[in-house]
Amino acid sequence: MEHTEITLSVRALVEFAYSSGSLEPGFRSGTAMAEGTRSHQLIQKQYKEGDRKEVYLKTGIAYGELLFQIDGRCDGLLTAEDGSLTVEEIKSMAGIPDPALEGKEVHWAQAYMYAYMLATDLELPYIQVKLTYVQRGSEAQYSLYREMSREALTAFALETVSRYAPYAEMMVRYKAKRGESITNLSFPFSAYRPGQRHFAAAVYTSIAEGANLFAQAPTGIGKTMSTLFPAVKALGEGKAAGIFYLTAKTVTRIAAQEAATMLNRRGLHLHVIALTAKEKACFREEGICGTDSCAYAEGYYDRINGALIDMLEHETLMTRETIAGYARKHQVCPFEFSLDAAYACDVVICDYNYIYDPRISLKRMSEERKKNTVLLVDEAHNLVDRGREMYSASLTKAPFLALSRTYKTANPRLGTAAKAVNAFFIALRKICGDKGAGEWAAYPEELPELLENFAAEAELELELLNSSSLVGSVQAEEDRADSLLDTYYAVQGMLRTFKTYDERYITYAEVRSGDVYLKLFNLDPSHLLQQMGKSFRSQILFSATLSPLSYYRDMIGAGEEDYSLSLASPFHKEQWQVSVLPVSTRFHDREASLQPLSNALRGMVSKKGNYLVFFPSYLYLRNVYEVFTEKYPEVPTLLQGSGMSEPERESFLAAFRPDNPEPLLGFAVLGGIFSEGVDLPGDRLNGVMVVGVGLPQVGLERNLLRSYFQSQGKNGFDYAYIYPGMCKVQQAGGRLIRSESDSGVIVLADDRFMQPSYRQLLPEEWRDYSVMT
Repeated sequence: MEHTEITLSVRALVEFAYSSGSLEPGFRSGTAMAEGTRSHQLIQKQYKEGDRKEVYLKTGIAYGELLFQIDGRCDGLLTAEDGSLTVEEIKSMAGIPDPALEGKEVHWAQAYMYAYMLATDLELPYIQVKLTYVQRGSEAQYSLYREMSREALTAFALETVSRYAPYAEMMVRYKAKRGESITNLSFPFSAYRPGQRHFAAAVYTSIAEGANLFAQAPTGIGKTMSTLFPAVKALGEGKAAGIFYLTAKTVTRIAAQEAATMLNRRGLHLHVIALTAKEKACFREEGICGTDSCAYAEGYYDRINGALIDMLEHETLMTRETIAGYARKHQVCPFEFSLDAAYACDVVICDYNYIYDPRISLKRMSEERKKNTVLLVDEAHNLVDRGREMYSASLTKAPFLALSRTYKTANPRLGTAAKAVNAFFIALRKICGDKGAGEWAAYPEELPELLENFAAEAELELELLNSSSLVGSVQAEEDRADSLLDTYYAVQGMLRTFKTYDERYITYAEVRSGDVYLKLFNLDPSHLLQQMGKSFRSQILFSATLSPLSYYRDMIGAGEEDYSLSLASPFHKEQWQVSVLPVSTRFHDREASLQPLSNALRGMVSKKGNYLVFFPSYLYLRNVYEVFTEKYPEVPTLLQGSGMSEPERESFLAAFRPDNPEPLLGFAVLGGIFSEGVDLPGDRLNGVMVVGVGLPQVGLERNLLRSYFQSQGKNGFDYAYIYPGMCKVQQAGGRLIRSESDSGVIVLADDRFMQPSYRQLLPEEWRDYSVMT
């Protein structure tokens, strides 16, 4: 009889079959994994000669038409004087080991599977199983022993695979259907756009070769489908085992979902899931994951397997709404449900941080799966600043002063630890002196120990608060826990950053309104982005504004062997009517620019249509808006507000209708939510004005970047200011022409656009501009 092989680890098997109980609400230790490793090492150091640790074991178990190939490493294999063997499984736990505890079923199951493998392989009639618990942060330990016969272990192993079998059988059926659908899948459009076939072929080749690709792909080529379609084809041919479509914004996530929907309509049968941020996915109106009870967290592990099988059996594209529907049906937490489902899906659409941010990444993804997974990184220009944000860390003095007072008597050890960190900040303020600031090429050598002591005490207090019945019923207790938790996570971020700190960092401090601010600032994220990405088979990094390509290759961490691709626009120059308004928008000239800009805007909207104007700041936007609306009250206008909700954003964009009876002018911020990723095709947008060259605001961090890159032999001003600024200009102007039939006007309002250094950074089709007088 021919069997279908199912390969999985012991841990994955037993966690599916035997996990039970509830999600733990509230605080979860950020050091649990590291403490678990230390617990293992603590026990394994006690092993005598002849005992073995981390023993690799593998077995095959036939069940129906399935052959389970199961492997893993048992923590310890101990040999007694009489030659008898004991399998040891080591687990760390937060609390003090209770002599009355019987051990979790899932922990015994893991140990039993290793014992089964050994008893079967060595033909042992009996074997002893030892389950050892170690308290995290101490050496307190407790061991439980059971002697098991080979017959009992064999029955247990068969029972275990029988629990996994329905899921495995469902996935076998699914993969057969998936393979056939990919083979028969054709490109979903009647023809490729100019440059699109070349782009798709480059993506496929890069994946097949296990190489990275940096692609400058102008608006209109169809970047989403040009990357997703060849990646799916590569997956179907066994050249990849999974795809992550990474985005920086919700709008690009939606575009990826729409592309997947289009492929499904063409016959593709593929599990695709879109991950949503926890605060947006949560069903609780009063706030996420409190320490009080939640029906969707209680008993989560008792219901999750049924929920997964149900959704994966009946759905292919799993959006936020789809996930929410099944989560309510099975009474499981929608966010945790989406993460569990993601490990079973072929395509995961999510934010960059699930891959590149060490604080958030999908930690249960095996190294083997990573090696065969492709990353499609949309709008990759965003990865530079996002990388700096992910790999930097900061702290302020005020929380430690407050915590030292709060816990002075309630928890003296924690109060003392917070007081010591506060004292460090007092000394730092003195070091900053009259300037109120300081910069250093290294972090303060005394700080790691102070923060480690604080984190250890905070963790114990948080675990106590988490188990306390007071939290959730007494507001003061809840506020105290929130304050401590926020500070604890900030400290953990700093401790993590100490480990990556090198010559690509700088430390700076500032005295701000009486408080002291300290930051470990990542100047160049390229090395860490490269390290996080190198575990994967291939990275396809693409954007309409990956220009100049050499800058983005440098800043994202390209290797010499990585491919580059620059594609021409599929549109004709005649579709743009580009002009430059030679007015100075420099900070000291902005007052004088208000009237010329208002007059130019009135000229731009003289024809019926929809128009957008982008400003480098809210203040500048409001100043022009006030002058324009007072002088030209007859023109309907919209104003982007700060912190707009999703309904407010949707309402803003919905006003840009192709059938508007009179001109509409929207005022928006350059680099904001409406200047990137927004699609307003046809007569929904007829003209765009970009005010200024997009330079980031002059400040300490930008000047630190400028000095750093200058010291590296590069043009520091270009790297810190011009390249990021002109990327925003291109993104804003890119909202205008979205298809072969679109046309419209672009006004570049700044005299610097006429300088060669700025002009050469404009898209080629914009460079043949006229000058407004």
